[in-house]
Amino acid sequence: MVGYGAIAKCHMEAFTSIDGVRPYRLVGRRAEPTSQFAQQWGFEHHGLDLDEAVQDPQVDAVVVTSPNELHVSQATTALEAGKHLLLEIPIAMNLADAQQVTNLSRQLNRRLMICHTLRFQPGLVEIRRRVEAEQFHLHHFFAMFGILRRENTNMYGKPRSWTDNILWHHGAHLVDLAIWISGCDQPANVDCRFGPLHPRQGVMDMSLTMSLDGGVPATICQSYNIHTFHWRATFIGEEDTLYWNEGELSTAAGKIIIPRADHTDLSVQNREFIAAIREDRDPAITGEAVLPCMAVLEQAQARADATG
Repeated sequence: MVGYGAIAKCHMEAFTSIDGVRPYRLVGRRAEPTSQFAQQWGFEHHGLDLDEAVQDPQVDAVVVTSPNELHVSQATTALEAGKHLLLEIPIAMNLADAQQVTNLSRQLNRRLMICHTLRFQPGLVEIRRRVEAEQFHLHHFFAMFGILRRENTNMYGKPRSWTDNILWHHGAHLVDLAIWISGCDQPANVDCRFGPLHPRQGVMDMSLTMSLDGGVPATICQSYNIHTFHWRATFIGEEDTLYWNEGELSTAAGKIIIPRADHTDLSVQNREFIAAIREDRDPAITGEAVLPCMAVLEQAQARADATG
């Protein structure tokens, strides 16, 4: 395990429910919290040196939960050491690096799975099923993510030593969701705008628009200034309007289709990663699967930079 923050905790909670998974080595950036996390979750070894950890023949798989900018270098280190890799979102901070990590996993025949966790949310899986079965025809998609991040803390309110990238991290979740649900591999008319910069946190607000197949509009709004947690998506279809609200799926009439599911529960995702290794097959979300999302994010970044 690389990292000891909020999402690393979620991963460890998930792995404890999977038989045969043993927390062996933990790698962190600072000695004291690394030691504390290792003791809490029963890691046999811990330290600050990733190269040393991945050279250990006892290590079969690596989970990278580090800051966004470190994903490519750490993913490369793990794959080149011959380890299977569960990589937190985003796979990279540009399309070329995402392609590079994907190609490397193929060249070395290692399992690479990217943590686009919304693809495992029961309510969203149901919408995807309806779209594929032609039981739901999408006319419009819009979604919003928001959390208060004026102070640099994680989702549990603990201080962090790095800042999030609102486009490439949380934006990747919702862009990928629109692409995955609709089945559109190449969205068009991508545009993006950033709000005023925070003096320490950088971009805190953004909006992104694009067109899915058939000209279906998709709009994504995100804010690190909102005063309450907000994680919602609306799917306007020919047959109904479906609302996904923090794990719960309901109809326009208010009928609950899928009860609320905990968005921090990674157990289904992580079981899929372990099963892919054991069965010697591709996991559900490969590097190739997220390249369309990375292409959109790169276009969005360019548009936002060009418009200031």
